[in-house]
Amino acid sequence: MDGFDCDVLVVGGGPTGVTLAALLGRQGVRTIVAEKEPAIFPLPRAAHIDHEGMRILQEAGAADAVMATSRRADRYEFRNARGKVLLRFDGATRIGPGGWPAANMIHQPSVEAALRSALAERAPGSLRCGWEMRSFTEDADGITVTLATPDGEQRLRTRWLVGADGARSPVRKACGTAFEDLGFEEPWLVVDVLVDDPTRLPTANLQICDPARATTCVMMGEGRHRWEFMMLPGETPDEVSDPAFVANLLAPWNVEGAVRIERTAVYTFRARIAERWRRGRVLLAGDAAHQTPPFAGQGMCSGLRDAANLAWKLAAVAQGKADQALLDTYQPERAPNLRATIDMAIMMGRMVCTTSRLGAALRDIKLGVARMLGKLPSGPPAYPPIGTGAIMAGSRGAGSYFPQLVAEDGSRLDEVLGPGVWLIGRETLQESRMAPFAAGLRAWLDHQSAEAVLVRPDRYVFGTGESGVLSAHWQAQMARGYTC
Repeated sequence: MDGFDCDVLVVGGGPTGVTLAALLGRQGVRTIVAEKEPAIFPLPRAAHIDHEGMRILQEAGAADAVMATSRRADRYEFRNARGKVLLRFDGATRIGPGGWPAANMIHQPSVEAALRSALAERAPGSLRCGWEMRSFTEDADGITVTLATPDGEQRLRTRWLVGADGARSPVRKACGTAFEDLGFEEPWLVVDVLVDDPTRLPTANLQICDPARATTCVMMGEGRHRWEFMMLPGETPDEVSDPAFVANLLAPWNVEGAVRIERTAVYTFRARIAERWRRGRVLLAGDAAHQTPPFAGQGMCSGLRDAANLAWKLAAVAQGKADQALLDTYQPERAPNLRATIDMAIMMGRMVCTTSRLGAALRDIKLGVARMLGKLPSGPPAYPPIGTGAIMAGSRGAGSYFPQLVAEDGSRLDEVLGPGVWLIGRETLQESRMAPFAAGLRAWLDHQSAEAVLVRPDRYVFGTGESGVLSAHWQAQMARGYTC
């Protein structure tokens, strides 16, 4: 093992960490995941994965298992205290650019179980439960990590360390990395229920923008539903978690006898981003690097995007196919997307969390006028493309998200072309395997006025142009000729 126990040690066995490990495992990178808990946390947390997140789970080998227990809501509505619809997003069931339904309501423990199963197939024994990182030291060649394990203290030698260990991240703290506070912090009571009679529950995901108490009501994975209630000034976690208090909050929904409470918990919804996502051989991902309020349903999705962005870069560097400087593109590529995601969540949250009756009335009037003028959005705004980093700047489409086309027989582009870098030119569309997708790919190239496109392993566009030019620029970018 050349003196190293692994190439990458991931601290944290949640969705971000295990997805990263599964993606690395597919590329043959020696990876260990150290998870301090002995088993998956059995209660729900995240509730939503979008089409792009599902595409990442597809590459990780877990998408079909996740879809088997997920559900899709009819729509996403923001209503005022009188029940009037202020804003409505449709199209949750349509197939998004990632090749999967646009919005999927999930049960997080089931997602984590599917990911761990996929990881066990690709890299048996790489997940070490009950292993807690205590400290680490870095030198010029790698990192030595001290861990507490069920068999006593152990030391591992790794080339790279990724902290995917949550909002309280010991890895981030050990790096001395501070958070940038983005100005949103609200305590909410979360009530998760098991559903016995789904006919008595809403089929839409709802945000009730009531200044008396903002409320969220959303689907989750099969057989579950969630309510979230904003806590008011002076209320304590013990007070709002009392069964009688919770029953009073649920009474207006008329669900007594239709649901059973699975758990109640108080969470503080925050918006913040770590100032540095890389320090030497240590990187941060998921909640260790950023936290977003839940109103846009992008918490888990953001961590999955981190994993997809980081996996191919770590693989290229660990396998000697690219210079370490490639890892410096990670935060500049992801942070603008994260800020846009968080800004959208904060915008939604402030619309929901207004406690002033006058402010709520003015909000309703403003949105009503916008509706009459046809200026309300039909869905969440698109996230910005990658503007800087490992892209061929200046070429059309560089940094944009490349769609996963779905053929009439249900086959998906990623399954046909496989992992790694894609160089798709008009001449390759004549290949038999490309036939089901040729029309869509040709239309994409026509839209960009390009002869070819080079697509990165995370399915973002490196650049467009002539095939030879694209290959040369890609090799220069990777510094040591990283190719598919």
